[in-house]
Amino acid sequence: MENELNITYIMLGGFVDLNKYRYVYFLLMFTVYILIICSNSTIVCFIVIHQNLHEPMYIFIAALSLNSVLLSTAIYPKLFIDFLSEKQIISYTACLFQYFIYYSLGGSEFLLLTAMSYDRYVSICKPLQYPTIMRRKTISILLLLAWLIPALHVVVPVLLGREKKPCNFSLKGIFCNNSVLKFHCVSARVISVYGLVVLLNVALVPVLFILFTYTKILIILYRSSREVRKKAAQTCLPHLLVLISFSCLCAYDIIIVRLESDFPKIAHLIMTLQVVLYQPLFNPIIYGLKMKEIYKHLKSFFCQVFVNPDKTHNSRITADY
Repeated sequence: MENELNITYIMLGGFVDLNKYRYVYFLLMFTVYILIICSNSTIVCFIVIHQNLHEPMYIFIAALSLNSVLLSTAIYPKLFIDFLSEKQIISYTACLFQYFIYYSLGGSEFLLLTAMSYDRYVSICKPLQYPTIMRRKTISILLLLAWLIPALHVVVPVLLGREKKPCNFSLKGIFCNNSVLKFHCVSARVISVYGLVVLLNVALVPVLFILFTYTKILIILYRSSREVRKKAAQTCLPHLLVLISFSCLCAYDIIIVRLESDFPKIAHLIMTLQVVLYQPLFNPIIYGLKMKEIYKHLKSFFCQVFVNPDKTHNSRITADY
C-alpha cells in the first residue's frame, strides 16, 4: 500500500449509496461517456469532412472537442473500475498521470479559447487583413502552442511530486486534481509558487487577452449596422458562453484546496458533475446548435439518416454506378 491512494467519494458520499447502486451508476456514467465521445467526435468529423468548415474558427472548435474526448478518456475508464470495485484504489504514478492530463488539457482549453478570440478579433476588426494574418501556418502554430505550453508547465510539478514520498493516502474526489499537492508530508513552497506562475501564464493572461479582444469587438460592433452585429453575435456568443462556463470550473478548482473543509457538499457535487458531465457535453451542444454552418450540416445529416434513410441509400447506389 506504500504507493497506492485510497479514493474516498467525499463529493458523492452524501448523495449516493455507491455500494447499493453501483451498477446503476456504472450504466449511467457509461451512457454519458458514450454521449460525450459521439457528440464531440461528430463535431470533429463534420469539420474535417466538409470543406466549407475548414476555417480557423471551426478548426479551433474541433480542437476543443478533441480536448473533451481526451479529458473524458483520462477520467471515465478509471471511474468505471471504481464503480464496479469494492475498494477504490489508484497508484500514485497513475494519479500523477491523471493530474498531468487534466491540467495540461485544461490549460490548452484556455489557450484555444484565446486563439478563437484572436480569430474573431481579426475577422471583425481587421477584415481586410484576415486572409493574410490567419494563414494555415499561423493556425498550426497556435494549435501547437495551445497544447505544448500547458503540458510543459504542468510537467514540472509532476516531476517534483514524483521525487517526493507521499504520506497521505486519501483522495477526496473521484479523480486526481490539485488535491495531489496535499499528499506530501511537508508542504512544498516551491510548488505552490510555481502553481501561481502556471495559473498566471495559462489562465489569467489568456482571460485578460480575451477580455481585451472582446472589448475591441464590442466597440466596433457598436458603430456597425444591425446586420453586422447579428452575424457577429452568432459566432461570438457561443465562445463567450463556453469561456464563462469553463472559467467558473477553473475558479472552483483553484479555491477548492483552500476551502476544502468549508465548501458545501452540494457545491462539490455540482462542480464535480460539471467536470465529468456538463462541460464535455456543453461544447458540442453549444457549438452544434449556435454555430450556423455546423448546425446546418448536423440538421442535414440527421434528416438523411432518420427522416429519409431510403433516399440516402438510393442516392449512394446511384453514385456507385
